[in-house]
Amino acid sequence: MVNYSLKSGDQLSSRSILIWRIVQTLVWLVGVLILFNLIFNPTIGIHLFWNILIPVAPALLVVAVGVWRNVCPLASTVLFPRHLGLSKRKKLTFAQIGKLNLVAVIALFAVVPLRHAIFDMNGPATALLIMSLTIIAVIVGSRYEWKSAWCSGLCPVHAVEKLYGLKNKLSLPNAHCDKCYRCVTPCPDTTPAINPLSSKKTTYHKIAGTLMVGAFPGFIWGWFQVPDYPGITGIEQLILIYKMPMIGLFVTSILFLVLKKIFQEKILIAIFSAAAVSCYYWFRLPALFGFGVFPGDGMLIDLSATFPEWLITVTVFATTLFFFWWIVFSKQHKMSWVVRPDYADKEVELMGV
Repeated sequence: MVNYSLKSGDQLSSRSILIWRIVQTLVWLVGVLILFNLIFNPTIGIHLFWNILIPVAPALLVVAVGVWRNVCPLASTVLFPRHLGLSKRKKLTFAQIGKLNLVAVIALFAVVPLRHAIFDMNGPATALLIMSLTIIAVIVGSRYEWKSAWCSGLCPVHAVEKLYGLKNKLSLPNAHCDKCYRCVTPCPDTTPAINPLSSKKTTYHKIAGTLMVGAFPGFIWGWFQVPDYPGITGIEQLILIYKMPMIGLFVTSILFLVLKKIFQEKILIAIFSAAAVSCYYWFRLPALFGFGVFPGDGMLIDLSATFPEWLITVTVFATTLFFFWWIVFSKQHKMSWVVRPDYADKEVELMGV
């Protein structure tokens, strides 16, 4: 197997490791601050998490996914047991990784619609969700090697990373792995231009990848067609919350499967990736500043009386053009999210595996 990673085997200096640890600690403390506010000051916590952090995340994943992979506070928490020598360091099989990827995608589609009735308005509920994910992540991190079980398997955000991080142009040092133990293949961090369909080793991989690429644009569109509700009052409301995202999911999935018979898969993945992130900002940016489809929903600050609506329209057109240029039309570089460190087994490295 050819190794495309940039300067593979380069090791971080003690100074660089210290800088990354400081940055990781600061980001981790910001995460703790957000969690604290979600519980004890929900209004501020909701703004910090849902109206600042989450809207910034997709753009960061598009332009520099390696940054997030290095500093994600949940990833840092998950890897505590491994860094402290407390992990059992078991290796997952291809089938197990595929199952985890599929569970992650299903969890993403199942939980996100609940934002409309629970998480977007309820700080403690959001905090409980984050803490529950953290507990699950630490448990699997304590059992399996490095990032394999959570960061490259069960984390719902990882599915989005692979969809949005197609045209990475910044390969950073790996701030977590001191050696490469080949804990997961292909390694998402060190495989250039990895996407949700890069691995088709099992049916689970294929289903998870196809769902993520084909369904996500329609799912995002459908999600923004639903208003926020003050809690769940019955089954009818649950149906309303899930109805439009599921319709959108179904339509674009069918479209992807049809187009795949006509066009090259690689091009389609890029187009659907750009469509998904563009659709997100098409609706999210106006909502953040008081120009949303449903007034008040997901609003950070109301600027509707300060700026003309055409300015927001120009902005969302500009973001759409940027994402399509970056993901679909810009030159592809054989560059991974982060640089692969030395292999733990030197014989493996010499074989070029």
